[in-house]
Amino acid sequence: MKKSVPLYMISDSVGETSLKLVNAVTAQFPTVEFDLSYRFPFTKDEAELKNILGDALKDSAVVVTTLVSDNLSQIVSDFGERTGLQYINLMAPFMEIVHQKTGVAPLKQAGVVHKLNKEYFDRVAAIEFAVKYDDGKDAKGFLEADLVLLGISRTSKTPLSMYLANSRLKVANLPLIPEVPLPEQIKNVPKEKIIGLVIEPDVQQKIRTSRLASLGLDENSRYANIDRIKEEVDYALGVYDELGAFTLDVTNKSIEEAATLICEHLDNSL
Repeated sequence: MKKSVPLYMISDSVGETSLKLVNAVTAQFPTVEFDLSYRFPFTKDEAELKNILGDALKDSAVVVTTLVSDNLSQIVSDFGERTGLQYINLMAPFMEIVHQKTGVAPLKQAGVVHKLNKEYFDRVAAIEFAVKYDDGKDAKGFLEADLVLLGISRTSKTPLSMYLANSRLKVANLPLIPEVPLPEQIKNVPKEKIIGLVIEPDVQQKIRTSRLASLGLDENSRYANIDRIKEEVDYALGVYDELGAFTLDVTNKSIEEAATLICEHLDNSL
């Protein structure tokens, strides 16, 4: 039986910071069952915070906070010392180190990272670009893109495009089909910007078979035939060689891992 740990995530803003770290940490404990349903964003009222802490104590929970307010952080600290509630403040220690090192005081403004600045609008523009030029909808997007993803069907081109868009990269992608000629525009894209995605045929077959089943279609169709998949992979590798593309094997890689490797390639080549 798995051990169970309820986590209370308390923030005076959206709460994305704590969720990202919590997901990274909990992934390291596959035999532990974590309850991540206790999320309390935009917590700014002292009485509300105290009630949340009281519930966390009753549930024997671990409290994770990203509170920038000294007053609210102190309430959590005092409560923890008085009751033994286990908690961690993700913001205060780091801000204090930077303050000591630089002499610059932190703003301590909740939600400042989400203000509508240039970075925000660049991210929105990149997401809109990824949607507009998904699956080769408009070939002119290849020449405007920061990055072009190529790959046969079900190699995570679209999820990768959207994930990279959150890093403000304008990404276009194109599915490779042996019977369909490449758009001429793709041949004018600098090779450093072209990423060729590959996947092991047997893994690809499982993915496609599962996809067909989810759609209620015949799992024995040509789409999931191993010989056809091998043919598509060989064709894709030939295209990558012709274009001088950076080739990335996405077999068993998460979207986050693949995106990191792509960004490292861009940093080293552009």
